Amino acid sequence: MNKLDQIKKPIEQEIKEFESRFRDSMKSRVSLLDKIMHYIIKRKGKQMRPMFVF
Repeated sequence: MNKLDQIKKPIEQEIKEFESRFRDSMKSRVSLLDKIMHYIIKRKGKQMRPMFVF
């Protein structure tokens, strides 16, 4: 297990909840925008700030 996984382990459930809510909030009825947001969401860099908060 790497260091990041060790840090994430105690807040694993909160991270999953954040990811779910984040995905839901980024959905769009415009198909092109929805596709672009899908690619942005797939990048994992957005997890660092929520990890610091949790």
